[in-house]
Order: sequence, then C-alpha cells, then structure tokens
Amino acid sequence: MRLTLTILAAALVASTATAQAPAPTFNYKLAIVSESGDIVTWLQPGLNSLTADHVVPVGIMPADIDGPHNITMSPDQQFYYVSIAHGTPYGSLWKMAVHGDTLAGRAPLEMFPTTISLTPDGELAFVANSDFYGDHPRTNVVSVVHTPSMTTVSNIAACDMPHGVKVNHAGSKVYISCMHSDELLELDVGDLRISRRAPTGTGHQMAAGDTHQMAGMAGSSTPAPATPAPAGGHECAPTFVSVSADDKTLFVACNYGNSVQVWDAASMTMTREIPVGTGAYNIEPSPDGSLVIVTNKKAQSVSLIDTRTWTEVARIPTSKKIVHGVAYSPDGRYAFISAESIGADPGSVDMIDLSTRQVVATIAVPAQPTGITVLRK
Repeated sequence: MRLTLTILAAALVASTATAQAPAPTFNYKLAIVSESGDIVTWLQPGLNSLTADHVVPVGIMPADIDGPHNITMSPDQQFYYVSIAHGTPYGSLWKMAVHGDTLAGRAPLEMFPTTISLTPDGELAFVANSDFYGDHPRTNVVSVVHTPSMTTVSNIAACDMPHGVKVNHAGSKVYISCMHSDELLELDVGDLRISRRAPTGTGHQMAAGDTHQMAGMAGSSTPAPATPAPAGGHECAPTFVSVSADDKTLFVACNYGNSVQVWDAASMTMTREIPVGTGAYNIEPSPDGSLVIVTNKKAQSVSLIDTRTWTEVARIPTSKKIVHGVAYSPDGRYAFISAESIGADPGSVDMIDLSTRQVVATIAVPAQPTGITVLRK
C-alpha cells in the first residue's frame, strides 16, 4: 500500500512539474542587420535550433557599403526600422513593411546613426547619431523622426558621441548614453528638449575640453547642474542604456569601465555599479525584469545580472569574439546574442536557454551582424 501511494505521489509531482513548465512556443522570428553586407537576415527559432528564413537587401549605394547598424520593430509589429550609417553624405532611417519586406519610407539623419528607439505608440523614432569618424570633441545630435510620414522633425544637440537611446515605457522620457562626453542624458518627449544630464564617469580619454558646451544651442536647453562623478572615479564611456519595465531604474553599460551602472530614474543618480566582462556593450533587462544581460564585446561572453541580489550570477561564453546585440523571446525563456564578423570568418547568433544558462544553438550570419530584434507573429 505504501509503495502504491509513493508511486502515485511521485506521478502527481511529475505531472505538476510538467504543467508548470509548458513546452516553449516559437511564434516569433528574429531579424539581424549586417553592417558590412547591407542585408537583414531573418531567422526562425525552434527547439534548440536556429534556421535561416530569408534575407532582405538594404542600401542604395552600389559601389559602397551603406552600413545598416541597428534594427527595431514597431509596437504593432507591422514595420521594422533600420538605421543606415552611410549616405551622400549623411545616414538615414529606413521603414520596412514586415509583410513583403518592402520599403515604406526613408528619413534623413546625421552622421553615422546607430541606436533607434520608438515611443510606445510608434509615432516617433529617436535615433542617436554617433559620428564615429568625425573630429572630436564635438556636439552630435539625436534625430527625431515622425514615423507615419517619415519626416525628420528635429535634430537635438545632445553630447559628444551619443550612442545608446531608449524611450521609457510611459513614452514621456528618452535616455541617451554619450560615449565621449561620459554622460547620461534625459530628454523630455513633450517638448523635445534635454532636461537633465549627469556624468557616468571621469570623462572619455578621446574627449577633451568642456563636455557641457550644449547650452544655448538650437534644440538644446541649459544643462542642469552636474551631479558628482560616480563612486569609483573611473572612465565609463557608456554605450547602451535600458529602462526597467516600471520606468524607475536605468541600466547603463560602461564600455571602458567594464561594468553595469544602475541608476534611479527619478533622481538621475547612480545607486550601484556591478563589475562584468571586458568591454560591456549592449544591455537589456529580461521581460520579467529578473535578469539584466550585458554583452561583453571584448571578452567573448555575456553577463547575467540578478536584479534581486544585484550580482553577476553567470558569465556565459559566446561562439564568436566580438559580441554585440541582445534580444529576448517573448516568453523570456531564451536570449539571442549577435556577434560581429572578423575578416572572412562570419559572425553569428547564439540562442541561450536562460533556464539552464547554456548556449543551445548557434547559426552563422555573414557580413558583420550587429543589431537584432524580435518579430512577434
């Protein structure tokens, strides 16, 4: 009798465990831009697998590389936007229809646009113009594009090499990470003006002179008094910034500081700094907010940070060296990591199972894959 009860209890536990861990669904696709190949590669995830779906060419210069750098999906999943780095002479933002991969519009930007972020209604796109190859120090702009008409409505004087840009979930604020002036900026969506700025470190070695020369320039407001430099007194050179689901916390990747900074959005002050791998680059919280992933561009790995303990709980090796972007499956079970090419060796996308913290699939993607995003079907 006891044996029978034990067997029944074990079967019940197994049944409950199975019910609590349903099989993953793959009703989504991935899109990755390749900077040296002027293409968007679409991938179909499966159970521990990644399969090439189709490839879309982008760019208009037949004798040169246009350099698509970043990609993001519209909130309604009907369009995707690609930042094109080069042009004649400036870059541009492309709006592509998901159905048919046709060009729906282009908007002019400035020098070497990088990261794109959309307001929750999809009406405005904010694009950081990083100007990698211009003379520095200088003040670069963040472009604002009205997406229904694909009209550039403003170029806001921001800082020296803005790279990361992220709209909060309320659609009221935009946060900008500035690599060369070593700053974090807050922009008000309502009036399209810089409202606050704070130093993320002691200043980038490539920047010299006054990093707050934006006062009085068109599209800029007088900077608020700077907060003290973050504890530790080192260079950060922030590449990307992300926002928690409740808009209360900001996450900043310090490319030179090899760390993640956690900021209180209300006060625009840093609350903690967490060491990660060398060359921290891209950063995104998981859908449920329990983890933050940062790509370690110079350490062939990604770091997983537990937001309950604020510690690095895992450092997962990647298949390729120059790790770039991060995206999550809609259910939060998987993370997808892009890595750039080195010469003739192709780049890749790694699929990480976050429950086991292991790479479960890898696929080669040619021509320097960089930005990555998810399309929900």
